[in-house]
Amino acid sequence: MSKVEYTLDTLPPLTKAQRKNLERLAEMPDDQINYDDIPKLTDAQLGEMKRAEHYRPVKKQITARVDADVLAWLKSQGKGYQSRMNAILRDAMLNTK
Repeated sequence: MSKVEYTLDTLPPLTKAQRKNLERLAEMPDDQINYDDIPKLTDAQLGEMKRAEHYRPVKKQITARVDADVLAWLKSQGKGYQSRMNAILRDAMLNTK
């Protein structure tokens, strides 16, 4: 059996039965959802969770203005200045309180 992969652009359309089932589920109140097959996680367990090793966030192309000296410094560090810029921004994001 071969591996099948889909993207948002290549997903097959939903069948009428699938749409009807999704609509039914969307209308269901939260208190009627059966969570019995999902174990409860403690606060300690949640606190120890880490992002999956192979997690890769979606990249978005942007246009940004930065000071010329900042760009020159990023580029002077070698190949991959855009990845370096992203890493610096991610570090600032994660360490902001």
